[in-house]
Amino acid sequence: MKKKSIYKKNIFAKIFSVISPILFTLVVAVMIINGLNKTEVSSEAEGRRILSDSIFRSTVKCYAIEGRYPESIEYVKKKYGIIVDDSKYVVDYEIFASNIMPLIKVRELRK
Repeated sequence: MKKKSIYKKNIFAKIFSVISPILFTLVVAVMIINGLNKTEVSSEAEGRRILSDSIFRSTVKCYAIEGRYPESIEYVKKKYGIIVDDSKYVVDYEIFASNIMPLIKVRELRK
């Protein structure tokens, strides 16, 4: 009777031992790329939210100091130091009257 060596592998075991590390590496790489994409999307949304909050606070501050809301977003930028990256964001600033809070919307430009 011939003894089988415990060190000899059949062809499927050899293929599996070569492919499994490659598959594991690919799965990890896909997970990392997916995480980076989600981080980028959330940081862009956070940047938009921060800009919107800054414009809102400056607008309210202007009303408290000057007794009226600013007539344009350019006034807010100039007088209150708000910096808007025009290559990333579009600010919709609609004012109805000097004593009514303007409608402020910050949108991201599409790439």
